[in-house]
Amino acid sequence: MSDINEPQPVIDARNIKKSFGAFTAVDDISFSVDKGMCFGILGPNGAGKTSTIRMIYGFSPLTSGDIFVFGLDIKKLHRKIKARIGVCQQDNTLDPDLTVMQNFEVFARYFNIDRKTALERASSLLKFFALEQRRDARATELSGGMVRRLVIARALINQPELLILDEPTTGLDPQSRHQVWEKLESLKKQGMTILLTTHYMDEAARLCDNLVIMDHGKILAQGSPQSLISEYTGENIIEVAEPEDNLRTFSREKKVRQEDLGHRLIIYAENGPELYQEICGRFTHKSCILRSATLEDVFLKLTGRELRE
Repeated sequence: MSDINEPQPVIDARNIKKSFGAFTAVDDISFSVDKGMCFGILGPNGAGKTSTIRMIYGFSPLTSGDIFVFGLDIKKLHRKIKARIGVCQQDNTLDPDLTVMQNFEVFARYFNIDRKTALERASSLLKFFALEQRRDARATELSGGMVRRLVIARALINQPELLILDEPTTGLDPQSRHQVWEKLESLKKQGMTILLTTHYMDEAARLCDNLVIMDHGKILAQGSPQSLISEYTGENIIEVAEPEDNLRTFSREKKVRQEDLGHRLIIYAENGPELYQEICGRFTHKSCILRSATLEDVFLKLTGRELRE
């Protein structure tokens, strides 16, 4: 029995499922998101990430299961929930015929925010996202990085308690991505709860306190980035290009976790430096690399390495 004083999660998803005819996009998954946390949903294309968050913000009805946001049932109180969240979708949903400020004004009407308040909040958000110099520019005149920052800024016009971001930095150059990350980190420091879908592992590792890795509609793993690295790969990875057969035999005898890709052997090593020295000294004069494990290694180990369309 849970403690009556235990803080209520901002999102509580219980055995949720989403089907489109015979196809199941989200298959009986459960997770919760605590207040002030950045929670990530990772997965390859078609994993079910977008279908999951669309159910959470009430855009797509659940096939089965339950979702509570702020303790409210999304099936019954989706209007109340929507008033308290901000959503940044994958696509550019700005009106190209309007200026930056006009985009804010129009969007604010969905929340019954009066024009004076909308302009005050918009000015503050433009300053926060370093866009104040472009307030009178049309949306079509902005760079890709500016567009993404503006879409996120617009999603904050109603001062939401929960910000939902669906792959917010897809297609951006490294500088623009880092600018977005810095702003999201600032929002988290201010106490905002963030739900993020991404297929950028460095983005998830930097921003997320906790995350799930999904594939084919199911959750494969859940935890903090560092705990997942420790559990699935260990701290070190040894990569050997064109491995010799006697090295394969050696690694099997050592009973180390490994992936044999044919042209490359990947060894997940707990005692990385010692094993690396032994491999280099005994077996190979070709490329042999010792490096720290990353969240991307966990992702590839769990979801596979084949290309997805």
